[in-house]
Amino acid sequence: MWEETAQPLFRKKIRAEELPDFLGMIRAQGARVGDLMFVCVGTDRSTGDALGPLVGSLLEEAGYRQVIGTLAHPLDASNLPMRLAGLPADRVVLAVDACLGQPSSLGYYQVSNRPLAPGKSVGRQLPPVGTYSIAAIVNVNQGQKYALLQSTSLYVVMNMAKEIAAAIRSIFPPDYSAARSVQIEEGI
Repeated sequence: MWEETAQPLFRKKIRAEELPDFLGMIRAQGARVGDLMFVCVGTDRSTGDALGPLVGSLLEEAGYRQVIGTLAHPLDASNLPMRLAGLPADRVVLAVDACLGQPSSLGYYQVSNRPLAPGKSVGRQLPPVGTYSIAAIVNVNQGQKYALLQSTSLYVVMNMAKEIAAAIRSIFPPDYSAARSVQIEEGI
């Protein structure tokens, strides 16, 4: 499905079962779990926008160390520019965020080999994020966008967060030996 050579820029709408194919394409282009930084955008103060922090927390709980944006420490509009400035330049960044879309797209994922535009669904202009991106379409793009995100089904958001985290774990399993060596060095 995904070519293993350098590809032109693309953006594609996929189902959950295709997420491992997208992530496999990233791996086929040379990325390894130690090269990846998971940047999960969103806030814990809005059900629809909590997808990123939920994914970040699930990854952190699974043993991933290079995660920015969790429920405990969200990466949102108030701190995004500052926290992005601290990203190591040598990392491949996989950005994850929620978005709004067409009624027929609800539950799909917009994946790309280009950065995502955080806040775009609600008219915000924030710095682009990611070498690659996954945007989960959590609700329909219509009417009052902030109200839509506030009233988005937690069930939908949680299931989509679990699907993203599971796909990442299946293609880029956490390197427990590296995490353990860092804990030993830190005296943990």
